[in-house]
Amino acid sequence: MTVTGTILGRPLRAIAFDVFVAGLVVLIAVVAAASQPGGWPAALLGTGMALALLFRRSHPSAVAVVVGALGVVQLIADWGPLPFDFAVLVALYSVVKYADRLRDAVLAGLAAATGAVLASLEVRGGGPWWAAAVYFTLVTAATWLVGLNVRTRRLYVISLEERATTLEREREAEARAAVAGERTRIARELHDVVAHSMAVMIVQADGARFMLDRDPETARQAVKVVADTGRQALEEMRRLVGVLRETDPPESAPALAGRAGPDGEAVAGDPERRRLALTELPALLDRFRAAGLRVRDTVSGEPTALPPGLELTVYRVAQEALTNALKHAGVGAEVELTLEYGPDVVVVRVVDDGQGRPVVNPAPSGGHGLIGMRERVGVYDGTLSAGARLAGGWRVEVRLPLPSGAGTTEVIAA
Repeated sequence: MTVTGTILGRPLRAIAFDVFVAGLVVLIAVVAAASQPGGWPAALLGTGMALALLFRRSHPSAVAVVVGALGVVQLIADWGPLPFDFAVLVALYSVVKYADRLRDAVLAGLAAATGAVLASLEVRGGGPWWAAAVYFTLVTAATWLVGLNVRTRRLYVISLEERATTLEREREAEARAAVAGERTRIARELHDVVAHSMAVMIVQADGARFMLDRDPETARQAVKVVADTGRQALEEMRRLVGVLRETDPPESAPALAGRAGPDGEAVAGDPERRRLALTELPALLDRFRAAGLRVRDTVSGEPTALPPGLELTVYRVAQEALTNALKHAGVGAEVELTLEYGPDVVVVRVVDDGQGRPVVNPAPSGGHGLIGMRERVGVYDGTLSAGARLAGGWRVEVRLPLPSGAGTTEVIAA
């Protein structure tokens, strides 16, 4: 049966063993009191050594000093080596194994070796004193080396435990960072969906309200655009919120890291969580045309297959720039969207003339449009320039360097 539990922070097994060792020292000292030199005073000295050994784990250096001092008293009294003197070896072993500094163990070893030589001078018998000195010194050295070996193993085990604890903390920190990154990504995606869709829906709803009596058919088409845009936004939001509702246990941070896309977002093969691609850009432009923008799109250069994360960035930049044009330039504004594919860069340019009709009760800005674009572009070491044109209107240009190995076909979680 394994004894578990603690008393004052010390394991019960350790306490029981130390009590056994101390009791053995007391027993030997008392039993030999009648026949050993020194009699009962020597037995009392042995009892003092035994009491000190009870604290050999928590205060090894102090215990070694106390036991050594009692041993010096024994030598001064000329009692010679006594049976309970193995307490000195126990104290030596303890200071080597448990002392915080190895220096204490070395000093204890030197003191014990000196005591062994001095004790050999008081050995009563017919043999030479040096033979006893060699024997006592060898026993002392063996005890010191055993303690050193156990100390090395103990420190090694402690280092492994600390390393495991550190790795566990790092994994937890990485998992928390992954969760925070996922929340940030979802917030950014929700902003893209809501800002674009709400802007289109508000413009169309206002148009339908004004045209309801004068041109019912136009109003009907505007309402249809509102409904279609709302359905698409609801579907995208359902897909994003579905990520938060997943009940599967989260993957470990290393696994997520191994599946990360080029913008640090997790890669997944679930088609329900795939990201938007540039093949859906024409549908996006049609929705803005239906909302009242006069959009022209131009593609120059040889189109290059882009990594999914970079492709999403191009799509979201175009979506955000067109949404801003609809909000600020107004219905009827002329907007030109240009995609330029170079040998090592892709350029997205959105220019409006600022001459549309102002939107009635425009949707308030979420405050994250240009910031979100800048963050997306910064992931790929790209540049973003946005500002008013001298001829009127607004210009947004994003330059994204193409990574080596562009065109990888992984699917990135939406």
